Amino acid sequence: MNNFTLTFTTTETSNSTTQSFELIDSLEICGNIIGLLFGLPINSYIIWLIITGTGSGVSSEFFNLNLSVCELGVCLTGLINILSFSFVSLSTFKYFFLGFVITGRPLFQCLMCVERYLAVVHPVNFLKCKPLRYRVICCAAAWITILGSCFLCLLFSDDFELTLFLSVQFLIFLSIQLFCLVAVLRALKQSGPGERGREKENCMKRRAFCLILITTVSMAIMDVPYIVIGFVTVLKKLIIRALWSIALICYVLAGFVQPVLYLHRTVKLPLSSK
Repeated sequence: MNNFTLTFTTTETSNSTTQSFELIDSLEICGNIIGLLFGLPINSYIIWLIITGTGSGVSSEFFNLNLSVCELGVCLTGLINILSFSFVSLSTFKYFFLGFVITGRPLFQCLMCVERYLAVVHPVNFLKCKPLRYRVICCAAAWITILGSCFLCLLFSDDFELTLFLSVQFLIFLSIQLFCLVAVLRALKQSGPGERGREKENCMKRRAFCLILITTVSMAIMDVPYIVIGFVTVLKKLIIRALWSIALICYVLAGFVQPVLYLHRTVKLPLSSK
């Protein structure tokens, strides 16, 4: 795959192939460096904002807090992958931290989308589950799942099994987000009694829909390349590292969407010239 997943080997030894692999390695290293240099300070800053109460408070931003902590694990994965090009002994750690990449980020993004889905489509149930203890339970279960994924990545016998594991997980998480998006859109289209007098409620629904839409689009950019390339790799038993490198760049860039959205909402980060 690529640096965020695996670095595959080959027996080809021609000069052109060697030069091609050097370019691919450079692209993968650059992708990891971008994720590390920008992701580490941004997510550290978000954690500081949430803990100090600059935003809406720890309770309402608990999923965001856990997502940012998980993103630090993703940054650490990038650092290990960079070092693994020179230190082969780090391969075990590289496989272990894949759990943050494969499961961590998409899982917490799904939790945030499900929370907005409940707030719009099932507001009564959302109010019942609004106390912090329910978010703590969900996040504790999420971290157990992530750690399980980390250990599971160490047990796969070959790279094709790990590729299938990655693709299936990304497909499941993306499907959940698409379901939430469609459900919220349907709720916004439904007109009920007194709809005109509930402008504030409609505005909150539209805002929730926009947030889910942006998160889903970013996740599609992040996941679809891995899903398509992963299934093609498993079915054809053919690994094209250049395609995995492109998927890596999509993964890195899409990962900045959620932090930028939070900073824009909390510290009024300008997203336009207006």
